[in-house]
Amino acid sequence: MLGTNISQTSVQVTNIEQDGFWLLTPEGEYFVAFEDYPDFYHATVVQIHNFQSALEGCHWPELDIDIELDALKHPERFPRKFKR
Repeated sequence: MLGTNISQTSVQVTNIEQDGFWLLTPEGEYFVAFEDYPDFYHATVVQIHNFQSALEGCHWPELDIDIELDALKHPERFPRKFKR
């Protein structure tokens, strides 16, 4: 086998807290704060757990949210300018 496809590896939500949730990837575990990603704030537990992973990040189809893994690894490179 030549390399690893992240979509075939275990990416999972490990814990949901009052102010965000933890996303475990093969490269590490990252906290996704509701303050930084407010569309998750009113999401259900099922919606937060229902995502698709890819090499670049994760997509939550029901919520229409995408998060690049680079943004979680290096938040200083991705200033939050969220607008709806």
